[in-house]
Amino acid sequence: MIYTKLPHTDIEVSKICLGTMTWGNQNTEAEGHEQMDYALDQGVNFFDTAELYPIPAHPDRHSDTEKIIGTWFKKNGNRDKVILASKIAGKAEFAKFIRTTGFSRESIIEAVEGSLQRLQTDYIDLYQLHWPERNTNYFGGRGYTHDISDHWKDNIHQVLETLRDLIREGKIRHVGISNETPWGTMRYLEESKVHATLPRSITIQNPYSLLNRLFEVGLSEIAIREQIGLLAYSPLGFGVLSGKYLGDRKPDGARITLFPNYKRYSGETAVAATQKYYELAQKNDLSLAQMSLAFVNSRSFVTSNIIGATSMEQLKENIGSIAIELSDAVLEGIADIHEQIPNPAP
Repeated sequence: MIYTKLPHTDIEVSKICLGTMTWGNQNTEAEGHEQMDYALDQGVNFFDTAELYPIPAHPDRHSDTEKIIGTWFKKNGNRDKVILASKIAGKAEFAKFIRTTGFSRESIIEAVEGSLQRLQTDYIDLYQLHWPERNTNYFGGRGYTHDISDHWKDNIHQVLETLRDLIREGKIRHVGISNETPWGTMRYLEESKVHATLPRSITIQNPYSLLNRLFEVGLSEIAIREQIGLLAYSPLGFGVLSGKYLGDRKPDGARITLFPNYKRYSGETAVAATQKYYELAQKNDLSLAQMSLAFVNSRSFVTSNIIGATSMEQLKENIGSIAIELSDAVLEGIADIHEQIPNPAP
């Protein structure tokens, strides 16, 4: 395994992070435990979850993923071997069953306390804001269109104050943002610069893959110059970059087969790009999944690559990508395809 440090800390995390959002829906508790056992044995010490999980969000399964991690900690007593990240859900119609009060002080405290109880731990290493409260482009939004009905008032100072207080209480150690834009990222960073007692956001969890390299447009420079590390999610684009959906296939139990409304990485242009990346991988004796993950692993602004799997076979292949170093020929091939079909999935 390769390790990096969470920026501005001495905390070493594996370059591969274990994503958990299928546990409690597509995966059982026993399967989640098996995945954590295997990942830890392979040197993966960084797990990411959220109070919203499993996905798709549903009132009957709300926060079940955190509970599965909690029972694993209780069974094995290995909390100290894991760097644990979780997230508070923001305002959204699909998450209104959790709460509708956004990132108020009361909401953040309630969310942290709930996660600690479910995770059966006294602290969370990295606590993230799952998506912005304000209306902006995230979850598949390519560009920003101002909504005049958005009455959001800038509360970033108050959010950071609450998170600071939770850090002082020892309930969380560090904070991060997720699904953020360049404006939002710099707004959080500048607030903590101007007010030295407020915690600095050390990571940003945003989509990044061969099908969506929009992070490179404005955020990669911020990541490098400000040392805010990308935790890349959906590096396989909901599994599209495994190639398993090519030829209009619908594998049993696969995410897009089960949830066809998840079309973010399945548009006509994205499928055309995926076919080209598949052919490049085949030409170079690589699986499409491992080539796709190895590319993300190689980016200088990536702190950790969040992989997810519903089977042990997938998990082994995904974690194994850490050992692959892409040749100049493959990187040139990727660059050529990206030039032809840039960012086909928002």
